[in-house]
Amino acid sequence: MASVAVYNVEGKEVEKLELNDSVFGVEINEHLVHMAVVNQLANNRQGTQSAKTRSEVSGGGRKPWRQKGTGHARQGSTRSPQWTGGGVVFAPKPRDYSFKMNKKEKQLALKSALTSKVQDGKLVVVDAFNMDEIKTKRFAEILKNLKVEDAFVVTKDVEKNVVLSANNLPEVKTAASNEINVYDILKYGTLVMTKDAVAAVEEVYA
Repeated sequence: MASVAVYNVEGKEVEKLELNDSVFGVEINEHLVHMAVVNQLANNRQGTQSAKTRSEVSGGGRKPWRQKGTGHARQGSTRSPQWTGGGVVFAPKPRDYSFKMNKKEKQLALKSALTSKVQDGKLVVVDAFNMDEIKTKRFAEILKNLKVEDAFVVTKDVEKNVVLSANNLPEVKTAASNEINVYDILKYGTLVMTKDAVAAVEEVYA
């Protein structure tokens, strides 16, 4: 069973925390991790791109010149794809890019992402943030004390002061423990979790 240090907001180690191997110590499945990332990005796509085919472009009803005798190649319409202003070959149309993953696949992908952070030494556990007020400067100091720059910060529940304090930090994202996903875990260099958040994640996924 892996263990990590628990730090306070001053960056000092206060205790050791044993991690549940069924969540933070699984065999990493890179295929499912990749699929989970593609799944999230695909589900977020609007799919509203559209262009006109030759049948939808206006004009071009008359043959531009006679079939023979002009010296030009034969043409049937000025709206063919090779003409300026013509239609698009295989034009993109609005579509739904989303696809589904099984629940067990999603869970294993998430566990694999969490395990990778532990193995890379990129999981930082904090006892609590204790933000009494909304203060970006104070939150930035806490991250500096933890020696963290770009971070995905996870708290057990939505902590308004933490969320609003981190809003103006471009390389920081916050989330509650029930909102975490593979993409955000991998996108940011360090995963910062409160002790309560670790317990909540273990309770759900163990």
